[in-house]
Amino acid sequence: MTIKARLLSKTFGLNKAVVDLSLTVNHGEIVGLLGANGAGKSTLIRMLTGTLAPDSGDAEVNGHSVVTDRIRAQTQIGYLPESAGGFDELHVLEFLRFVANAKGLFSLEADKAIDRIVDALSLAEALTTQLGQLSKGWRQRAWVAQALLTDPPVLFLDEPTDGLDPIQKSSIRAFLMDMAVSKTILMSTHILEEAELLCKKVIIMDHGQILETGPTDEFLCENGRLEPKVKMLLGVSDEKIPVDG
Repeated sequence: MTIKARLLSKTFGLNKAVVDLSLTVNHGEIVGLLGANGAGKSTLIRMLTGTLAPDSGDAEVNGHSVVTDRIRAQTQIGYLPESAGGFDELHVLEFLRFVANAKGLFSLEADKAIDRIVDALSLAEALTTQLGQLSKGWRQRAWVAQALLTDPPVLFLDEPTDGLDPIQKSSIRAFLMDMAVSKTILMSTHILEEAELLCKKVIIMDHGQILETGPTDEFLCENGRLEPKVKMLLGVSDEKIPVDG
């Protein structure tokens, strides 16, 4: 189970969001996608999930092209978009059932999948609340649940702990670590502490290109932090990159 991208490019007007980018993420890895806002991380993830067509290049998810075999590739994927929103009038249970049905699960099979993820993410108390009435943290947890609902082999998570309180962050991180041995996970995060805790490998992007990639350990300073190396690669001096939040 792998993610492979070959020379992906995407331009919006005069903005080159992603430029001839290639990468590989292997089974059993959580790979962190790091970079400043506007580096192209979300655009890259949208192309890898088949929700945004590249201008050129291609990517494969478990051997299925997201350009020429998009539907089959998407059967392998769980996707949490950046700043996920929508479906505000649906209760959480209705939302999860809608997602289950959209992915081909019905009746008892859908119920089992929903029960599993509700228990795993402690969502029971929010099931009868509309998404639009939830706090940001609870809404994010519901959207994480939809990404994991069908137990897909490949996960794309764009800022998975955004809006969560420290206890919720800890719970989601622990859950992802438990899953990592059996899945292929690419996640973007602006929280360097999160990458230190979760990611076997990191990819550092800037202006739509990969600056450097490798095992997380190779980027850590003597105090076990990513921040000094990431700041150096991005040319950041006075501005502090978030390490928690």
